[in-house]
Amino acid sequence: MLTLTHALLAASLLAGPVSTDIALPAQPAPLHGTLLTPEAPTAVAVILPGSGPTDRDGNSPMGVAASTYRLLAEGLAEQGVATVRIDKRGIATSAAAGPAEADLRFDAYAADARAWATEAAARTGQPCAWLIGHSEGALVALKAAEGGDDKVCGLILLSGAGRPAGVVIREQLQAGLPDPLKTQAFAVLTELEAGRTVADTPPALAALFRPSVQPYLISWLPLDPAALLAAYEGPVFIGQGTTDLQIGVTDAQALAAADPKATLKLWDGVNHLLKTAPADRAANMATYADPALPLAPGVAQDVAAFIRANGKR
Repeated sequence: MLTLTHALLAASLLAGPVSTDIALPAQPAPLHGTLLTPEAPTAVAVILPGSGPTDRDGNSPMGVAASTYRLLAEGLAEQGVATVRIDKRGIATSAAAGPAEADLRFDAYAADARAWATEAAARTGQPCAWLIGHSEGALVALKAAEGGDDKVCGLILLSGAGRPAGVVIREQLQAGLPDPLKTQAFAVLTELEAGRTVADTPPALAALFRPSVQPYLISWLPLDPAALLAAYEGPVFIGQGTTDLQIGVTDAQALAAADPKATLKLWDGVNHLLKTAPADRAANMATYADPALPLAPGVAQDVAAFIRANGKR
């Protein structure tokens, strides 16, 4: 009998966290995600994806298969933190909840993040949920917490821009476009920032400025992450890799300057997808398609430690 008891105890210890597909009621269709729950979780967090067709695991048909969000969720579970990672409105299993592209606005993602925080807290018996925003998801987290929300414990901002999107986009285009196209792109950006759509955009820029996405860009471009953070009163962790080719250390420092109480962690040799990577562009980008490559050491541990240290409300 004692041997059986020991065996059952060992089995429970080896069972690991429980993964459950969950749905959040929404219009016009439910939103979907994965709840990963360790034994007796001490906190819960919602992982908010980056831009484009990025799914709950952090993968995208646009060449990203690094499974960053799944790996982060698993790493946090090892530290006692439950997570909900989500397919955002219009993407993957939440595709039916997406409006036509021309009708999508940034505020919809922020409202969904607040709803997911409430759902995550209720499902795990926690008083609130942390919002972990990666890349554009960091801005979603900041917008979701605007004005305060007692179901949001605090913010974890990973690889997030610290300046308005127009500034960051101009930097990216400056390095990647020939001069004639660059001039046209900057002119389109200026119009969108002023709240005006542009009917005639160069075909070469259609992926970025197609007419159907312009209303969304107009809702997104004016948002200033540093200003949103300066107005937020809850606990904030800012994590940034030094070999991130998309968002630089400058952005993390801009966020930290906006909130002197925030914790800033710079991970040396870590890229945008939170993997260990060199500064060399080709080698760095190769990690984007490698789900077998683990998260960089310390990423999940640093996030979990901050959550534990700031868990009391």
